[in-house]
Amino acid sequence: MIAWEHVIGAAPGVSVVIPHRTGKTLLRRILADVASQSLRPLETIVADDGSSDESSAIAAEAGARVVHTGGNGGFSRAVNLGIGAACGELIAIVNNDVELPPAWLATLVAALSDGEYAFATGKLLQAGHPELIDGTWDALCRGACAWRCGQGRRDGPLWSERREIALAPLTAAVFRRSVFSVTGLLDERFESYLEDVDLGVRCAMAGFRGIYVPEAVARHQGSATLGRWNPDTVRRIARNQLFLAAKYYSADLLLRYAWPLLVSHLLWGVVAARHGAGWAYAKGKWAGIRRFRSIRPVDCTPGDALRRLLTTGEREILELQRSSGFDPYWKFYFALT
Repeated sequence: MIAWEHVIGAAPGVSVVIPHRTGKTLLRRILADVASQSLRPLETIVADDGSSDESSAIAAEAGARVVHTGGNGGFSRAVNLGIGAACGELIAIVNNDVELPPAWLATLVAALSDGEYAFATGKLLQAGHPELIDGTWDALCRGACAWRCGQGRRDGPLWSERREIALAPLTAAVFRRSVFSVTGLLDERFESYLEDVDLGVRCAMAGFRGIYVPEAVARHQGSATLGRWNPDTVRRIARNQLFLAAKYYSADLLLRYAWPLLVSHLLWGVVAARHGAGWAYAKGKWAGIRRFRSIRPVDCTPGDALRRLLTTGEREILELQRSSGFDPYWKFYFALT
């Protein structure tokens, strides 16, 4: 068990990894927020993914260590490079468009101090509308589509209780380094989007548990690099949804959940089309279909752990949607499945 300091001072063993690609204003702000943490990290690492501005110089001037992916390799490659360069026993992964209050790191580290949980994440509010939830934790349905629980909802008691979770968004979270020794790093084939869900599935199958800590409040600008319905964003999400099914759904599960899979993916296409990204969705699905076999492991038998994760996740989504009001997507999904 690790004994952490709960007072202002150095926190030996905490590395902060910031994946970044262009956007010096965002980088300056997040570096300042990290520097102002009441529990100081051992080091700050900026994993630069081919920035076209002076981001690297800004990071170095702020005292951060800069590592380079060598090009636009995506979020997963940047995070992996940062984790590989980190020295800490705990690794905080923080997007460049997150605003951290001074107590954020200390609060999450304290939640991990008794050794019961392997990772922790907090409450994210929308930077432009702090009364609204940007994200909390993730849940995965039988159809291999995930919901960032609470997104767009008004903050309130439903999102203000600590709870055990299976999937932590990598927007702003703290992991024990030992997790990656067991699960491996992020799957770089995902590039960006749903790579954290993929990691969460591996964590669940390995028996790791996480905790949602609502007191660790941060603000998130959200999709600052490309935009939420940017065609490239939609293409990657649509493709990566199929990657999840390819990696973890055995032949038996593909048959058992064929209808939820079809419904969830087609409904997501309707949503994308309504936002003017229908063609990007189609391109992503086609890319996922073409690569389905290459993504699929030789022996795809995750077994009972995956079934429990999907069953629990779907039940959780349904209960939270009932409590907070149904999104059209989930309303139709549950009506049809």
